[in-house]
Amino acid sequence: MDVVTLSSKFQVVIPQDVRKKLDLKPGQKIVVVEKNGVVHLIPQRAIKQMRGFVKGLDTQNLRDEEDRI
Repeated sequence: MDVVTLSSKFQVVIPQDVRKKLDLKPGQKIVVVEKNGVVHLIPQRAIKQMRGFVKGLDTQNLRDEEDRI
């Protein structure tokens, strides 16, 4: 786990090992999501890169029948 410091301009540096693992590039868009006090940084990917990423997902019983509209 890496610890980063928030700059006076509210910027953070993503550690090099994380950048390499996620194949992040300069100028790439990153989606910022806050949920329950936790900040998530999610790399935005081209739609072509997303093709097949949920292959084999079982969609049965994802939610109860009465929850459906």
